[in-house]
Amino acid sequence: MNTLMVGTSGVIASEVSLGCMRIGGMANADLDKLVSTCIDLGINFFDHADIYGGGKCEEVFAASVKRLGIPREQMLIQSKCGIRKGFFDFSKEHILTSVDAILSRLDTDYLDFLLLHRPDTLVEPEEVASAFDTLVTSGKVRHFGVSNQTPNQIELLQSALPMHLHANQLQMSIMHTGIIDSGIAANMKWEASVDRDGGILDYCRLKKITIQPWSPFQFGFFEGVFVDNPKFPELTKVMTALAAEYGVTTTGLAIAWLQRHPAKMQTVLGTTNADRVRQVAEACKINLSRPHWYEIYRAAGNVLP
Repeated sequence: MNTLMVGTSGVIASEVSLGCMRIGGMANADLDKLVSTCIDLGINFFDHADIYGGGKCEEVFAASVKRLGIPREQMLIQSKCGIRKGFFDFSKEHILTSVDAILSRLDTDYLDFLLLHRPDTLVEPEEVASAFDTLVTSGKVRHFGVSNQTPNQIELLQSALPMHLHANQLQMSIMHTGIIDSGIAANMKWEASVDRDGGILDYCRLKKITIQPWSPFQFGFFEGVFVDNPKFPELTKVMTALAAEYGVTTTGLAIAWLQRHPAKMQTVLGTTNADRVRQVAEACKINLSRPHWYEIYRAAGNVLP
């Protein structure tokens, strides 16, 4: 498994991570197989959030790690907080309370990374800074980031923070390419040229913030998986042919397409299938050519100027 540095943190992690949003209802044996497969393949980064399964996902992950006897130092654990029922909350009190609960459920003394989950428009940056300072001083969190935030939202937070924000989770896949489209279609009177994200792709590259694509197999907002989906015949045709050419599966190719981007993204896999994890790990060894990358992009319905 290839590795990368998350932001400027100095932390070297696997270039893909396991997203743990769906593990709450897994049987113990299946979950143990999933986690051990990741470790065996060199995937050492595990992404959580306090809302996943109402906290159960963190609990069952901790139980699996304990059953497998995986040393804490072999893993990098990330969690997120800030989403509450009906609103978002980046208050100091909520951040600190959330982290304590997260650590308890994960049965660990610290998080390698804490991300603020979705933007809170009522955020007070100085309050976040105070919370982060408390967490660092207490040793409960080592590094920080955000999720689904624009450049100006990050700049606003960063203006009060003494530490660098190292990651930004953004929805991205072959069928969800908004942060790419607006740059490619710049200066055109097309729907694709509309910049809804403030140039977040280039911003993160300039600021050395690692983009963590989520839902890498999804189209729309959790509408379904696009890989081998008859709804997208041209994309299926192209991906099937290229997967055969590169000697990988179409599932693996979907991740290889993301990892080919020079932004050096860290894709978050949401799968609960250990075999799919293996397919992805195998595909991470390939390097798509520029023509093939753009061929897939076009097959997904995108038009080049």
